[in-house]
Amino acid sequence: MTHVLGVDLGGTKIDIGLIAPDNTILARTRIPTHHEQGGAAVVERIAKIADDFARELPAGERTAALGICTPGPVDHVEGKLLTLVNLPGLSQTPLRAMLSQRLGIPVRLEHDAKAAALGDFHYGAGKDARSMTYTVIGTGVGAAIILDGALYYGEGNAAGEVGHITIDRDGEMENSGVRGAVQRYTSGPNLAHRYAQAMLTTTTPDGEPITGEYVALRAREGDPVAVRLIAEAGEALGIAVASMAMILDIELNVIGGGVSALGDLLLAPARAAMRRYTFAALGERVRIVASTLGDRGALLGCAYMARTLLS
Repeated sequence: MTHVLGVDLGGTKIDIGLIAPDNTILARTRIPTHHEQGGAAVVERIAKIADDFARELPAGERTAALGICTPGPVDHVEGKLLTLVNLPGLSQTPLRAMLSQRLGIPVRLEHDAKAAALGDFHYGAGKDARSMTYTVIGTGVGAAIILDGALYYGEGNAAGEVGHITIDRDGEMENSGVRGAVQRYTSGPNLAHRYAQAMLTTTTPDGEPITGEYVALRAREGDPVAVRLIAEAGEALGIAVASMAMILDIELNVIGGGVSALGDLLLAPARAAMRRYTFAALGERVRIVASTLGDRGALLGCAYMARTLLS
């Protein structure tokens, strides 16, 4: 194997890493996304970082391929971004072709949750598994399904939309049109909204806006309202995992995103709910664990994707 590039293109920042053959991240930088500048400008700024990294390699070595992930929806076959709510300036951009042409190397494009899933499957919590589901909790709730070592996309590329599984048919409506979805209880903005409602304020004691990260911090500090909301998020997650387990019979379920760092505050109620909503024999086998890669997951998944282009 050789050096490859991993790029995690998000709504506000782009995380770019130079990955060695042993999966060490040799160099890493983050730059603002500025999607409003359009695809050509974003590609050029990524390419300039890639060029800088290449100059740091020993003589005779080069970066051989690039893997890039973005929020969905994406057309991974054509290598094209579709209509993006969080990145409207990049909608309909043929990102794979533009990057490949600019850098002169093969490029693979994938949804960010699927890329992070590949990272954990090959290098993290799932490295000894045959199949795995991956759920990442952040601004939204993304997910991926890996069956017998391969990503499962479904017939319309929509497989794994765990965040939009209904767990309360009388619950509030999501923007997606789904009522009482998992995302309503687990995503960062929804955790912040529910905490603000309970506390009758939209700001912290320091006058800052309440965020999902703040709710997680308060839960770690023992705030009973925050602890309750995180437990409810864990229960919602557990119901979703139970649904997937009953359909897919996959034992390993990995949870990523910043909220996964809460450990048992989130995962203990998730495991308890999963067991309540599955057959006993199945529930005893199913495992819910936190990602072991932290914020490296997407970059390492992109590195794996890049290497598939070289075999």
